[in-house]
Amino acid sequence: MKRIAVITLNGYFNFGNRLQNYALQEILKSLGFHVDTLIIKSKPKEIPPMSKRIINLITSPPDEIIRRLVYRFLIKKREDKIENVRTRLFRKFTYKYIREVDYGIYDYDEPQILSDRYDYFIAGSDQIWNPSYTKGSSIYFLAFAKRHKRITYAPSFGVPQIPSEYQECYKRMLSDIPYLSVREEAGADIIKNLTGRTVPVLVDPTLLLTKEQWMAIAKKARYKPGGQYLLTYFLGGIPDNYKKRIKAIAKKRHLEIVNLGDIKEKYYLAGPDEFIDYIKDSTAVLTDSYHGTIFSIIFNKPFVVFDRVSKLQMFSRIDTLLNTFNLQARKIENMSLERDLFRIDFSHIPHILEKERSKSMAYLKKCLKIKDAD
Repeated sequence: MKRIAVITLNGYFNFGNRLQNYALQEILKSLGFHVDTLIIKSKPKEIPPMSKRIINLITSPPDEIIRRLVYRFLIKKREDKIENVRTRLFRKFTYKYIREVDYGIYDYDEPQILSDRYDYFIAGSDQIWNPSYTKGSSIYFLAFAKRHKRITYAPSFGVPQIPSEYQECYKRMLSDIPYLSVREEAGADIIKNLTGRTVPVLVDPTLLLTKEQWMAIAKKARYKPGGQYLLTYFLGGIPDNYKKRIKAIAKKRHLEIVNLGDIKEKYYLAGPDEFIDYIKDSTAVLTDSYHGTIFSIIFNKPFVVFDRVSKLQMFSRIDTLLNTFNLQARKIENMSLERDLFRIDFSHIPHILEKERSKSMAYLKKCLKIKDAD
């Protein structure tokens, strides 16, 4: 059996990251490959010496000293405990469903012997080319592998343009990958501008699995309400100007509000399999999340997409997703929240989904030299 190594962002804190990793693995396995996800480690962040931190603290204004002490010994201590519990849920999901291997690879040091261990290397999906995350590391461009083994599946840049200091290395490394694809139109534009190449825009791997396949690994969420609920999942926080309106809608419809993105809420303690369960049984979904949007589409849930409260412009991938499925009307600026939230037509989705899945599978089969049987 031929072997494939997946290069993606590793971590145990983001629902979409874990689920896209699982989905790509399962699709590749269905094509007859043994699939490993390689663990890529980063250089530990340097922590200032204790003496310097103490000096910085005691030289601060009194109100700042109090604020920092309260945060350090009360708030942060509590949040760290919650994060540890949540991380264990993510690790448990990963150990159960994703085959990760650790060869002691670091993102700042190209491995010398890894290329011969696998027949192919696939980089993707997720924001592996976001310079804010991976700092232009050659690992995520598969520079360590023999050229004919390099494949990408729907990776994301996560930004509308590449900072000038990274453009030359991005141009060089992208040019050396024979099989290129991306996840959003803005990413295709970046590659066109840097290399002159026109590359396919493919759907996220989570969309390649069916609703039934996702339900098969869903786990009943421990804190899921017994009745109907409105699911909110905001990675940038719920916009202040919508908080009262969301509460009013929930009250009018007799819906409980389940907020998955707030560490102060009990619902925050959920693993990726529980995330699936929360969405599939929700009455509607309000989100600024790419994968929150994807799973709303998969399970035909009324949804609204909000701009994320963030300094980084990361909306291009959601724009591409909504354009692909003719769901642009689900952006908050294109609708009335109170009037249109529960009004949505999914009848056109199966045809588009089938076409996009066929396009993605044809791309993978071409890259992996798979010929369909007559």
